[in-house]
Amino acid sequence: MKIEIVTIFPDFFRGPLDHGIIRRAQQAGLATIEVHDLRAFAHDRHKTVDDRPFGGGEGMVLKPEPIFECVEALDVVPREERKDAGQSVILLSAQGGRFDQSVANQLAALDRIVLICGRYEGVDERVGQYLADRELSIGDYVLSGGELGAAVIVDCVTRLIPGAVGNQASTQQESFTTFSQAQAGNGPSSTCTSGGLLDYPHYTRPADFRGMGVPEVLASGNHEEIRRWRRRTALEKTLRNRPDLLDGTTLSNEDKKLLAQIMGENL
Repeated sequence: MKIEIVTIFPDFFRGPLDHGIIRRAQQAGLATIEVHDLRAFAHDRHKTVDDRPFGGGEGMVLKPEPIFECVEALDVVPREERKDAGQSVILLSAQGGRFDQSVANQLAALDRIVLICGRYEGVDERVGQYLADRELSIGDYVLSGGELGAAVIVDCVTRLIPGAVGNQASTQQESFTTFSQAQAGNGPSSTCTSGGLLDYPHYTRPADFRGMGVPEVLASGNHEEIRRWRRRTALEKTLRNRPDLLDGTTLSNEDKKLLAQIMGENL
């Protein structure tokens, strides 16, 4: 996979791209990540990339000319051909669709991604309308710019590239991973997937830490009881922290029974 980032702050990415899975994926040749300085495509002596908004208002707006010129210099295929070519040009914007695990899986299946980092009050609308093929936001809040969002997307997508994570099955057994996604990767070798819910709690050695013990079932060796405990605790955590996920998840009959028990106990 090739990931390219367009930004006015290229030095921002020196840290996020130099550690962990992203670094290993690049060293292994699984991913190529390039950062492009938008100011290199501004031709006045001040390297101006922003201007006042038409109609008045607060803040400055990124100009379309340097962004179009930068992306065109990357030889990205025309927008109408990108889907078939396995490419996508993405504008990071607070007005974009929400980035989540399902979108990450979609992007991980592509060959090339270009991420345009917005700044200031926003980006000239013509960039989203005629150049990018989608707009994404990493959450319902406003950042100073798209750089943090781009770093989040790069991390989330890179770890889904086959071979990037030591045990690839682990990426099929995490929060938000649906059953169909796990099946596509032949599922995990462990006891259960999250099924679109939050992941179950994890414990490791020591078994007793300052009087705080590990649930006995996890040391029992009874795989069916472990599986059931993990599913129940995943449901409990989802109900407590993200109840909205329950509405968009297909629950098995066992899930419904466990959830009814949990809700009954909390009355």
